[in-house]
Amino acid sequence: MSKPSLCVLGFDYGTRWIGVATGQTLLGTASALKPLMARDGIPDWDEIGQLIGEWQPDVVVIGLPLNMDGSPSELSQRAGKFGRRLNGRFGVEVEYWDERLSSFEAKGEIMTKRHSKNFKREAVDSLSAQLILESWMRSRPA
Repeated sequence: MSKPSLCVLGFDYGTRWIGVATGQTLLGTASALKPLMARDGIPDWDEIGQLIGEWQPDVVVIGLPLNMDGSPSELSQRAGKFGRRLNGRFGVEVEYWDERLSSFEAKGEIMTKRHSKNFKREAVDSLSAQLILESWMRSRPA
C-alpha cells in the first residue's frame, strides 16, 4: 500500500530572511515561495499563520544548519526554537532536515541559470528551502 500524498511547507531559517517553499510528496516536487523578512530571526508570525492557513501543510520541514562535522551550530539551535514555536503556535508537525550546503547549492543554481553572480540574497533563501524540501522528500521510503 502506498503512502498518502502530503502537503509540505519548508523553511530555510535565517536571521534576516526565512526562505519558504511548498511541496507535495506524491510527485516529490517543491516550489519556492516569497521569502519572509525576519528581525534577528523573529518572523512576522501573522505572515506564517497566513501561509499555514493557505497551504494547510501535513508537515513542516525546517532546514537544520549544522556545522560541517555534523555538530549543532548557534543557528541550528535557533532553527530548532523556530520549529518549536511553529508547533506550539499552529499545532503543525515539524521535522528537521540537514541543510548543510543548501545555500551554496542554491547560489550555484542561480548563477548557472541566470549566468550572473548578481542575485538577491532572499531569492537564495527560498530556493534553499525548495532544495531542502526536495531532499527531504527523496529520503522518504516509497
